Amino acid sequence: MYDPKSLKAEEFISHEEILNSIAYAKQNKNNKTILNEILEKAKLAKGISHREAAVLMECELPEINEEIKKTAVEIKEKFYGTRIVMFAPLYLSNYCVNGCTYCPYHATNKTMPRIKLTQEQIKDEVIALQDMGHKRLAIEAGEDPVNNPIEYILESIETIYSIKHKNGDIRRVNVNIAATTVENYRKLKDAGIGTYILFQETYNKESYEKLHPTGPKHDYAYHTEAMDRAMQGGIDDVGLGVLFGLEGYLYELVGIIMHAEHLEAAQGVGPHTISVPRICPADDIDTANFSNAVPDEIFEKIVAIIRIAVPYTGMIISTRESKRTREAVLKLGISQISGGSRTSVGGYTEPERDDSSAQFDVSDTRSLDEVVNWLMRLGYVPSFCTACYRAGRTGDRFMSLLKSGQIVNCCHPNALMTLKEYLEDYASEDTKRIGEELISKEILKVTNENVRKKALEYLGELKNGKRDFRF
Repeated sequence: MYDPKSLKAEEFISHEEILNSIAYAKQNKNNKTILNEILEKAKLAKGISHREAAVLMECELPEINEEIKKTAVEIKEKFYGTRIVMFAPLYLSNYCVNGCTYCPYHATNKTMPRIKLTQEQIKDEVIALQDMGHKRLAIEAGEDPVNNPIEYILESIETIYSIKHKNGDIRRVNVNIAATTVENYRKLKDAGIGTYILFQETYNKESYEKLHPTGPKHDYAYHTEAMDRAMQGGIDDVGLGVLFGLEGYLYELVGIIMHAEHLEAAQGVGPHTISVPRICPADDIDTANFSNAVPDEIFEKIVAIIRIAVPYTGMIISTRESKRTREAVLKLGISQISGGSRTSVGGYTEPERDDSSAQFDVSDTRSLDEVVNWLMRLGYVPSFCTACYRAGRTGDRFMSLLKSGQIVNCCHPNALMTLKEYLEDYASEDTKRIGEELISKEILKVTNENVRKKALEYLGELKNGKRDFRF
């Protein structure tokens, strides 16, 4: 039985409801009356249902598909403007006891060197990331109760926050680790994490169990219900994601929107972020073995539909994707992007890129400075802001500000001030020149006169060596 308020995985992600939604979508994919009704609802920027999203996804009519893209662009602009939040992943350990068939960390992979960073090595990695200019990290580790216990993760978070190097500091640590207990989520909350991120991989239970044949991750319900436990443990901000290409993309699209609807219904606040990784090559993983691989055109439409369906959520694109793909999806819905990323354990302190311990191949190998430069040339404002998290604007408090549009008077000046920090401390001469021109234009978009005046004052103080101003 489908029940978005239920805390049981198979009731809030109902297989039957997904199949019925797909059937309805296929039946009405070219029904102009229904399509136009859904689009009119979408333009209100309050979201559409998983079933309505499926209809738009299946639509074959060129003029409607153009309207879908246009609507996604407008919604992205309404909630996030031109701001793109910058972050980097930090891989702590690739020890793992699971048997996931699509991930090279799987326990039976004997070719991959197993590495676990010491606290001293973590310190070196963080200094390397700070020297690039990063302020926000997403830490990653394989599931291994012996090698990667919760105590190791907590100690690592404490180490990361403790490091102040030159003008660098990590101000927000997001955590992407395996599903765990309410008690452990409470410990993560107390450690000061930002967002707890967990990819569902696939919402199809039968496929999920085949793809995870061994290890604790095999338990579909325990994994799928993790976000509810995280919120029960006091974590306000959670991040969803599926690995597109494991199962049919329409099934996954409906599933992830249903998960967002469930969090709204059961916990009172939807996902802080949604990630959209695609299956890609890695150590002993051949994407030719996955018949559901998603082509670029479909992938771009998926991003647009998620933006329309869950307009308030942050959307994340990783360095799995090429520069061309990243550029295409930025305007359609993406609001967070990684730069200068390494997906290998200890990768930031390697003198040369060594991907022997990498979780996946990186398509976009540009440095953070090159990515920041590129974003600004496209008219975006790279943001290193973590103000909402540190000011307690998380969970439902963040969402209410975002949905009301009031947050723009915090976000835009904060983005510009953190960009100014980056330009002063880390940028190349060309990036600094472009950035200064961009800031002088973008500051005029801050509509509140008092905020704009104060932001200009802060920008002057940043130029004179002071740091970390925020609204």
